[in-house]
Amino acid sequence: MHRPRKRFGQHFLHDRNVIERILSAVDPQPGEYLLEIGPGQGALTYPLLQRCQRLIAIELDRDLVPALQRQAKQFGQLEVVNADILKFELGSIARDKKFRLVGNLPYNISTPLMFHLLESAELIEDMHFMVQKEVAQRIVAGCDDASYGRLSVMLQYHCRCQYLFDVAPGSFSPPPKVDSAVIRLIPRPAPAVDIGDYANFSQIVQSAFNQRRKTISNSLKSILDRETIIACGVDPGLRAEKLDIADFAKLSKTLSQ
Repeated sequence: MHRPRKRFGQHFLHDRNVIERILSAVDPQPGEYLLEIGPGQGALTYPLLQRCQRLIAIELDRDLVPALQRQAKQFGQLEVVNADILKFELGSIARDKKFRLVGNLPYNISTPLMFHLLESAELIEDMHFMVQKEVAQRIVAGCDDASYGRLSVMLQYHCRCQYLFDVAPGSFSPPPKVDSAVIRLIPRPAPAVDIGDYANFSQIVQSAFNQRRKTISNSLKSILDRETIIACGVDPGLRAEKLDIADFAKLSKTLSQ
């Protein structure tokens, strides 16, 4: 019997109703290139395999790999890669079409993991992830929302983001101390807005939200002066949560000139 390991952030999904809702949201089809992050004990892996017939799974805990491979034989073709997904490059897998990603993400790495995956956004068709509910709310939040922040801006720049449904702690073993939610991320074929240089955009967004209680003229003073912010058509007296992606894009484009 495998004991969940805290160092891997393991909370194994067991609720059949939740599994069916995830399967319905993903709607996997034969021939698609599915990749599951953190298959754990296979609660979602095997139903996915039954529908898509082949699956690649990235699992950090090597002790789970033999059982996954053994059980999967009755459902389809499973390739388990024992690796740290934060260090794994999607481009290292030979492919003839884009990936569809699915996963119950360890809460302690969910945010850095999504940023890591977006470095390979051109290889991804869509992503369906289970994350901490608070993180899901931040991802889909709009400006002037209490949950709105750097994560909202950066992910919405790259993807169309959709909050699908909540998942209670009792759906896992052991139950986490927080609620969870399932989200859908679809990489945009073209950026949401013209931002000029991406590094400048990222710097401006990060600086603005690192000091979110300050006005942007103060939080960005080492990057853009007040007159330049005004020239962009942005009120320098606003705080970061009042600016939408288009506002950050205006500031970024000015810095890129």
